[in-house]
Amino acid sequence: MTTKLPAVNAIEAGSEGWGFFLCAGKEVRTGRNGPFMALQLQDATGQIEGKVFQDVERLREEFDAGEFVKLQGRGNRFNERTELIIEKIRRVDPSRDAEQGFSEETCVPSAPRSIDEMWDALIALVGTVENEFVRTLLARVVETHEDALRRWPAAQTVHHAYRGGLLEHVLKVADVATSLAGLYDADRDLVIAGAILHDIGKLQELEYDLATRYSLEGNLVGHIALGVVLVRTETAGIGGFPDALRAQIEHIIVSHHGSKEFGSPVEPRTVEAFLLAAADDLDAKIHQVRKHIAEDRGDDEFTAYHRRLGRALYKPESD
Repeated sequence: MTTKLPAVNAIEAGSEGWGFFLCAGKEVRTGRNGPFMALQLQDATGQIEGKVFQDVERLREEFDAGEFVKLQGRGNRFNERTELIIEKIRRVDPSRDAEQGFSEETCVPSAPRSIDEMWDALIALVGTVENEFVRTLLARVVETHEDALRRWPAAQTVHHAYRGGLLEHVLKVADVATSLAGLYDADRDLVIAGAILHDIGKLQELEYDLATRYSLEGNLVGHIALGVVLVRTETAGIGGFPDALRAQIEHIIVSHHGSKEFGSPVEPRTVEAFLLAAADDLDAKIHQVRKHIAEDRGDDEFTAYHRRLGRALYKPESD
């Protein structure tokens, strides 16, 4: 087969050929006809599920999750979603496959905005903080964790689940929350601290190289508690940091999911915590909405049902 598969965001039922992908997940499951492999495959444009039904035992040894793969397959529609039925698959040989166009950059989903541009925006944002204690805290956290903050995704699958996604999410939450702070006469410095620090625990909750996995601490402790520990450790090293100020920042972190039902140990009890939780929820939801609409392959004016959002979404006609 000499035809090349289109990019993930253009694969449809009937697409067929070969292509390069990052295997972000690999699991052997049992179906009604026996074992099959369920894969999560990525390129720079998105993610698609792949399934291997033939020669499962042999092909499962050909590659591992977290590796780049070359595969041959065809697009298929199943449960209103597009997937790839895979006939052949193996790990990439960079020296050989480069001749056919393989490069890591084309297989790794990344934020649409330049990482350097977003980093400059983050540094500028920290510089606008007027409270000396808050500004020192944020400057220390940003400097200490620069490498990870530049690369980390915001989640494994739900929203901003790609390289630079956490930084993109932080900046958008800061934009929304500071706008709301101005409208509601809230403490802008606290809101900025909340925007930058509310998900800081994800640097420990998630392990990220090319694929994203939950760490041991992520599974056992979670990013909210890990974030509080990080902030308390950093503030302990800043002489004279007010206890009440530290508690307010920690409160924003522990309440940012908005309710106990959604995983927050406590619910918002300050204006700033309410604003940050609202901004965080809004950005996560809007990202899911736009991603689901962009990836829907159906011809109807509404998308397939989105399980997490609990609804189908309207697809406005593009100009």
